[in-house]
Amino acid sequence: MTSRTWLSGPWRACAVALLSISLVSVTACSGGSTTPPGSPPAASQNPAGSPTPSATPTPTASYKPADATGKAQNVPVPELPEAAKAETKEGLEAFARYWFKELNFAYETGTSSGLDSVTSTGCEFCSNITRSLKTNYADGRWLVGGHIETPSLSTTFEAQADGQYQIAVQVQQAKITYFDPDGTEFRKPTPPSDTGNVMLAAFKDGAWQITALHPFR
Repeated sequence: MTSRTWLSGPWRACAVALLSISLVSVTACSGGSTTPPGSPPAASQNPAGSPTPSATPTPTASYKPADATGKAQNVPVPELPEAAKAETKEGLEAFARYWFKELNFAYETGTSSGLDSVTSTGCEFCSNITRSLKTNYADGRWLVGGHIETPSLSTTFEAQADGQYQIAVQVQQAKITYFDPDGTEFRKPTPPSDTGNVMLAAFKDGAWQITALHPFR
């Protein structure tokens, strides 16, 4: 993301001007007759004559962020929330946050397929970001840092004549360090940033898509 100074006053003015598991509890119900007196416990009534062993949980690979020794590992893949599937104010806000989670995933892995799937090819700024990531991950390179937070969003949810909606987003991004396969830095780090951005999004064929992203100048 391009570094910009975030000022709370101008941000609010710009935003107004630019816009106006669950865990399913499974209960094993054993019905039927009462065990006759003198019968052995149910747990022992199996062909082997011993208690039935419980299932062993499948181990989950641990997430490891990138560092100077190598790339990030087992990065969780973002999931589109149900709220982001509706053409509503809440749906647009949820989708905007999801989009930046996909951008985070791209920064951590160099893989932008998820991001591309919810971004219009006409978004020039978005294309510049993904091109830069592909270059910085080429030939075994990787990035460290660059985590993005979106602490503030604002939209009036008023469709424009072309059907697009505007949403203002505060974007905070951590410092980024760039590494070559041998562990040396191949370019100057990008300092942390705090920027205001206006996103344009359209709801087509039952799904949201980002059509443009404009950092405040």
